[in-house]
Amino acid sequence: MPKSLTPEAAARKEKREARREKQRAANVTRAGKMHDARLADPGKRPAPPPPDGIYIGCSGWFYWHWRGLFYPDAMPTKDWLPHYMAKFRTVELNAPFYSWPTLATVNAWLKQAGRKRFLYTVKVNELITHTRRFENTQTLVEDFGYIADLLGRHMGCFLFQLPPSYDYTPARLAAITAQLDPARRNVVEFRHKTWWNDTVYAAFRKHNIAFCSVSAPRLPEELVTTAEDAYIRFHGKKAWYRHDYTPEELTRWAAAIKQSPARRIWVYFNNDREAFAVKNARQLKKLLAESAM
Repeated sequence: MPKSLTPEAAARKEKREARREKQRAANVTRAGKMHDARLADPGKRPAPPPPDGIYIGCSGWFYWHWRGLFYPDAMPTKDWLPHYMAKFRTVELNAPFYSWPTLATVNAWLKQAGRKRFLYTVKVNELITHTRRFENTQTLVEDFGYIADLLGRHMGCFLFQLPPSYDYTPARLAAITAQLDPARRNVVEFRHKTWWNDTVYAAFRKHNIAFCSVSAPRLPEELVTTAEDAYIRFHGKKAWYRHDYTPEELTRWAAAIKQSPARRIWVYFNNDREAFAVKNARQLKKLLAESAM
């Protein structure tokens, strides 16, 4: 039987669930506003792709438990992103998955990047991937894609993460490939192992969609390249978000990255506990730099 929650824990859970429901309701409204903005601005198109190379960063940058581990204790939170930007040249934004970004939010990202050569990869909102699960979401995909037009040269990739219950079917594969614009740098992450198959790889290559390679419990661990861009997410080999990668584990991935035919390779560490993401990202950067000598 599941362990019962304490009254305090139950209250926190109820509050969290209420907040999430509020976010989901707001996503529909925000998507509508972005739709109107996109239609009012038909001339924008994606900026040229970033230079070829390997882009390494973390999945998110604002974690309270990174204070004292990555961010100095006395550093105000307004300085956290500039501090992160001084160490990495890209970040994977997870917050948009929960809250559809407003135009003001996207403009804030632009202002924070400024003149730096910094790239944002944006995790696509759950309204598309989890609520509607790619069913009749063509317009929503186009509306979310407008973020790339706004970010211009600061745009990395769009990450579409599907839930673990979303297993492979030919119809689902067709729905995904039909709705994603090949002009965008689209990445699809699956959490069900049935998607690791040659039919999916062939379809993704045809439509220039990057298949997200993952390091995570109970999922195939291999670097799959299906587009000009390859993409890897490190969630934790033995425990979600808690795993500290060993030098040997990272060395194996570094070798695979060096052998990939992709023009650009995007690598994000999502093992945020104890700031392992920062530590392991730095270690992988060092391994790749050493192998290039």
